Amino acid sequence: MVWEKRGFIYGPSQEAAWMKSYAQVPTALLLDDRIRIYITVRPEQKTSMLTFVDVDIHDPKKILYVHKEPILPLGKPGTFDEFGIMPAAVLHVGREVWLYTTGWQRGQTVPYLNAVGLAVSKDSGKTFTRPYQGPVLSITRDEPFSSMSPSIVKRDNTWEMWYGSGVDWVKTGEKYEPLYYIYYAHSENGLDWVRPNICCIPGAAPGEATTRPSVFFEDGIYHMWFSYRGSYDFRGGAGSYRIGYASSTDGKTWKRDDSKAELPVSAESWDSQMVAYPNIIDTPGGRYMFYNGNDFGAHGFGYAVWK
Repeated sequence: MVWEKRGFIYGPSQEAAWMKSYAQVPTALLLDDRIRIYITVRPEQKTSMLTFVDVDIHDPKKILYVHKEPILPLGKPGTFDEFGIMPAAVLHVGREVWLYTTGWQRGQTVPYLNAVGLAVSKDSGKTFTRPYQGPVLSITRDEPFSSMSPSIVKRDNTWEMWYGSGVDWVKTGEKYEPLYYIYYAHSENGLDWVRPNICCIPGAAPGEATTRPSVFFEDGIYHMWFSYRGSYDFRGGAGSYRIGYASSTDGKTWKRDDSKAELPVSAESWDSQMVAYPNIIDTPGGRYMFYNGNDFGAHGFGYAVWK
């Protein structure tokens, strides 16, 4: 398996006053004549809001449209997404588009708390509303810290989800950094999730975190690309995000083999320090991976092609 990098697509260029920085966590939806890529941008340093960029199916570096308004307002005071919303997984459900999100709430002893929300669109993914003010996936007695960044596969009447679940906070100097692993859940309707407390991708070494899976099912095999990092020196240093790979026959027990990820950092430029947050989509133009580079997407996102 080989991914061939095709370069940078889009970065923060302040098309609107609120679009000041970042183009994080690219999440792609295939439409009839384009690919719609949802991203989160920052109007200020500790706030994230959703918008999208449309690109050409056959040449994703060709930008067709940049949406200049938030597609979903921040949550009400006290809700799980009061301070930030990130895209996570998007899919067609009948005539609607369902967008699963990662919501952000600021913490006191730890910097933030995460939970998974849902937004629904009835106009092909241009505007969204919340069916619920609360999350569809949050903390439980077995997973007490946070939930984030789901990937969803829907086959027949079964929905399967792989998501980042907080397992601890690691104190580094004077602050805490989150430690999370990829877990599994399933559902009959995409709303009510059964969580059997199955850890799919633990850290390969002490302090390693895994999150942001992108899963697809093909020829009886589940394939997952995901992000992993260390708990120390990961903000541009030796522990920065890389992209790993794992496979499974049942979606629950996975065999990890990062050598098959084959998307190293570049020698220079926008993804020379980290590669993170992969999102994979099949299109008439090929199988694409959209991903972020340095500084967790502060400079934008690019793509690679399956060869």
